[in-house]
Amino acid sequence: MIQYIKRKNLDVLKYDSCIENSIQSRIYAFSWYLDIVADHWDVLVLDDYQAVMPLPWKKKYGIKYVYPPFWILELGVFSTIKNFKIQSFLDFLSNTFRFVENRLNTDLPIINTEKHLLKKQVQILDLNEDYSVLNKNFRKDRIKDISKAKKADLIEKWNDNPENLISLFKNNVGKRIPNILENDYSILKKLIDVCIDKKVGEVLSIYNSKDHLLASGFFLKHKGAITILISSTDFKNRNNGANTFLINSAIFKYQKHFKNFNFGGSSMKSIAKYFLSFGAETREYQQIKYNNLPFFLKIFKR
Repeated sequence: MIQYIKRKNLDVLKYDSCIENSIQSRIYAFSWYLDIVADHWDVLVLDDYQAVMPLPWKKKYGIKYVYPPFWILELGVFSTIKNFKIQSFLDFLSNTFRFVENRLNTDLPIINTEKHLLKKQVQILDLNEDYSVLNKNFRKDRIKDISKAKKADLIEKWNDNPENLISLFKNNVGKRIPNILENDYSILKKLIDVCIDKKVGEVLSIYNSKDHLLASGFFLKHKGAITILISSTDFKNRNNGANTFLINSAIFKYQKHFKNFNFGGSSMKSIAKYFLSFGAETREYQQIKYNNLPFFLKIFKR
């Protein structure tokens, strides 16, 4: 039986154990991670935490709705049961919330019968080969970028100050993200600090010989997977191969100890094409998105 359990009533030990041992385990679903990034969150729980579905939520005009917080790439259902079917969770969700927008994860089966499940894409590189083999699968323009970066004497700086990354992101990529607020960057700073303290995240920055920051990224580490949570380049200094150098440096470091490299994903063709040029492959996941509010209220979530 599925129950709706509020965060304050959650058995955190059982919940986190389910996330840790689930087939779909993701770092974003742990209680400590959600406590940082979500305004509020509750959970749908099957029986004695055999499967869970965390639900970040907000309230507007008295209406409670599920939303996708910044800094979470995948959520959905997490189950310790093999061949688990998520339909019962989706049915419970639709009977509980009139408005839902949230991502599932790539380890859940694609369901084609639900019109409110939208297909999205993520690019993932298999790291089971030695770096020399992986590098041979890079496209020519990536090889050229790496060569260009080396000739420019670009410098790797692991464990750089997170504030440098956040400032770079805010002044470049962040300007293209709608609805992002100053508080979202404060949350990001706290998240990065906690992840570093827990040894599940690292910052890598790329500088030129004049100590100018050209590119930076934050990499999450969880159960054999490396994921780029955020990254950015200096848009005014992009003709130097710095972003390719950043990603290549991370692949080189992580390939010996991790199974796959998740680029963070994009369904935008131009960005996906860039990620695929590192030899990555596309995987699909789904996003839940529906609005069953009365007509006169639909505009509040446009």
